[in-house]
Amino acid sequence: MSFASFGDFIAMGHHGLYVWSAYGICAAVLALNVAVPVLARRRYLQEEARRLRREKTQ
Repeated sequence: MSFASFGDFIAMGHHGLYVWSAYGICAAVLALNVAVPVLARRRYLQEEARRLRREKTQ
């Protein structure tokens, strides 16, 4: 599929809103699939460090 201009490419034959929102949602889901486990691991390690410090002082 070829387009006459960059504006036509963005419009995608009047389906641009659907196409670009689908790409955006896909990118957001992929970013969350990376970020959530990283943040959960960081939170777990912080909680374990706190627990070990509490156990050490008791």
